[in-house]
Amino acid sequence: MPLAPARRLTGQTDGRPDPLEIVMKASRFAVGALMMAVAMATSAPASQAEEVNVYSYRQPFLIQPILDAFTKETGIKVNVLFDDKALIERMVQEGASSPADVLLTVDIGRVQAAVDSGVVQPVESDVLKANIPEAFRSPKGEWFALTTRARVVYASKDRVKQDAFTYEELADPKWKGKICIRSGQHVYNTALIAAMIAHHGEEKTRTWLEGLKANLARKPAGGDREQVKGIYAGECDIALGNTYYMAKMLTNEKQPEQKEWAESSRIIFPTFENGGTHVNISAMALAKNAPNRDAAIKLMEFLASDKAQELYAQANDEYPIKPGIELAPVVASWGSFTPDALSLDEIAQLRDEASKLVDEVNFDAGPQS
Repeated sequence: MPLAPARRLTGQTDGRPDPLEIVMKASRFAVGALMMAVAMATSAPASQAEEVNVYSYRQPFLIQPILDAFTKETGIKVNVLFDDKALIERMVQEGASSPADVLLTVDIGRVQAAVDSGVVQPVESDVLKANIPEAFRSPKGEWFALTTRARVVYASKDRVKQDAFTYEELADPKWKGKICIRSGQHVYNTALIAAMIAHHGEEKTRTWLEGLKANLARKPAGGDREQVKGIYAGECDIALGNTYYMAKMLTNEKQPEQKEWAESSRIIFPTFENGGTHVNISAMALAKNAPNRDAAIKLMEFLASDKAQELYAQANDEYPIKPGIELAPVVASWGSFTPDALSLDEIAQLRDEASKLVDEVNFDAGPQS
């Protein structure tokens, strides 16, 4: 049986405020406010200890298995905001009120941009120092690499017979009309161009970039996967791309057409004439105004642990930053390579010059411009 409506306890009917009702409302408000204050006072520390906010340039599905493992191990909830373009700008605008705790990036240029923009802070951690080699972390503790990816040549199995390349060779006229590539302004390519500047200087790099542009089969467009598709379709014979894209395509059972594209190509690790294979990184940094600082550092230390590094290697087909971690089978099948010894800091410092060169030679307009 439903409860009957409560009866009024006063007889006030002239439209004036009921004194008893005013007192009762005030009492209810005071009790409610007191209960809320007590709840906030007792729950605030727990809330801070139980969650961490990640701003990620990496797509969530790539990192979610690792974040889920962290939550399972620690009980700390991870909230992720993904944006592949403007997270650093957002953090600048948010200032001291930013909810960001950890920034995850996919390029040395972006992590350096975060440092230059003043949105990260140093971390002093023996765990991070022990797990991440010195060459792959900021000397001041402002960023730490998590994985590496090589910028390689995708080559047609049928039409390309040579097994070795240099990056400089990509400008050789023998490849005229045979190269596919994504935008020169994409961070993966500006990092490679910055490395070329570091090795050969700006003028030689300009000449190289003009030669590469003349060898393009089409206007730069799409992502690394689309370059593999271009080889499969016969639009080009070689392309530039990151290693893990090829691995993802070869193991993609949900999109068998991508697997078919990838099976038409093979990976060749090119080198600079006076160096090794260009590598870039994914990295992490502690946000300057992290509201959950302790939890954020726990997450960062977890991401550098054996467990997380194994997940990165096996789930994402990347090269883990920590030595001794087993590679995914498809990645191991490509064999070993010698990473270029060029400083990541030097590459980061030259990214603006690289971007200017891309515009100056009108690279993205394509080979006929």
